[in-house]
Amino acid sequence: MAIVARYPDLAGKTVFVSGGATGIGADIVAAFAGQKATTVFVDIDEPRGRALAERLAAETGAHVAFLRVDVTDIPALEAAIDHAASIGGRLDVLVNNAANDRRAPVEAVDPDAWDAAMAVNLKHQFFAAKAAHRHMTPPRGGSIVNLGSTSYRLGVPNLTAYATAKSAVRGLTRQLAREWGRDLVRVNAIVPGAILTEKQRQLWISREEEDRIVAQQCLPRALDGEDVAELALFLASDASRGCTSQDFVVDGGLT
Repeated sequence: MAIVARYPDLAGKTVFVSGGATGIGADIVAAFAGQKATTVFVDIDEPRGRALAERLAAETGAHVAFLRVDVTDIPALEAAIDHAASIGGRLDVLVNNAANDRRAPVEAVDPDAWDAAMAVNLKHQFFAAKAAHRHMTPPRGGSIVNLGSTSYRLGVPNLTAYATAKSAVRGLTRQLAREWGRDLVRVNAIVPGAILTEKQRQLWISREEEDRIVAQQCLPRALDGEDVAELALFLASDASRGCTSQDFVVDGGLT
């Protein structure tokens, strides 16, 4: 399925996406490049990140740039956001996508593992938002999109640390929306359900599990990263100018 929505106001805007080399993040990067937005993204997977940036720049003609950054390295993440803003003189959109849904039973989660889960799934979203906000000045303001997860509603086994971090994205989103609304910075969250990326199919979701998930959804089809990317475009665009402090669930009606 290809991206179908077109938002002329996104053309020429500067967008920063974390965790954009693969999975949902790659679909989000591709969606913004397809809108002719200047798109800067970071990831730890340098080969795939560079290949994606080169391919999208050639296909779309947009300015697409990749930087190898570990989002748990906060100074490096902040520097990458500042670099993105320097390209166009400001930053219009931040998509906090980077995450790692590593599984482990509760008994195996020690303090270091807990801190690592918070760092890659929650902490960087706050500091990236702070860095982005500095470059989102009125009267244009900006849009920050945080990625949550329905995992904490579903009680998926062995996901305690991840689900806890992702549930906190709701509170972070609402608080930042309140703090920065007067600056015309909107903050919303996308809350994906079972998005069947290549990684999910390889590691966690068998064909039998996929069939079970689809049977429980209201919509009888598997969801993919483009379902999330379409919503990210809407929330970044002025078409959603009245939307802030909200959670937008993309789960086919599973929860």
